[in-house]
Amino acid sequence: ASTAPPASSAVAGASLGGPGTACALPVSFTLAERWEPEAVKDPENPEFAALMRQGPATVRCEADAKPTGHVGYLRVWTAEGKGPARTTLEGFVKAEKGSSAAVYRETKAGALPATEVTYTVHNEVMEETKEERAFAVATPKGTVIVHLGGLDTAEHRAMLPAYELARTTLKLG
Repeated sequence: ASTAPPASSAVAGASLGGPGTACALPVSFTLAERWEPEAVKDPENPEFAALMRQGPATVRCEADAKPTGHVGYLRVWTAEGKGPARTTLEGFVKAEKGSSAAVYRETKAGALPATEVTYTVHNEVMEETKEERAFAVATPKGTVIVHLGGLDTAEHRAMLPAYELARTTLKLG
C-alpha cells in the first residue's frame, strides 16, 4: 500500500501565525510544504495603500507558491472591528477591481465558524477571467481573511490543496 498523500491533499510544512513564525497573526495554521511565508513590511504606509489595502482589510503576510512550481500566493489580511466576518469578506471582494460572480457559504476554518467565498476576477490587461477563493474568521483582534489567488484559473485550482490545508488547520493564536 502506498503511503503517499492523495493528489488532492497538500503535504504539511511549517506553521504560520504563531510565536516564532514568519508572520505574527491573530490565527495560526499549517502551510503546505515548500510554500515560503514572509511578513509584509510596513503595511500601514499610506504611500502603498493601493497595494496593501483591499476594502476593509490590510495585507499582513503572504506565502509564495513559487518553490512548489506554481505561480500564486496565499495572503493573510486583517481588518479591525467586531463586525461579522461575512460583512468584512463581502467588502474585501467588492473592493477587488473586476470581481464578480461571488458565491458565499458558511463553513468552518479549523473549529471556528467561517465564511468562504469563491468568485472571479476579470483582468482587462490580460483579457481573461480567473477564479479566486477566500475565507474569513472573526477573532478577538478583528477579522482575518485568508485569500488564494493565482496567475490564472489553472494555477489557482492546482494550489487549492494548500488553501484547504490552511483552512482545515486554522486556530486562534
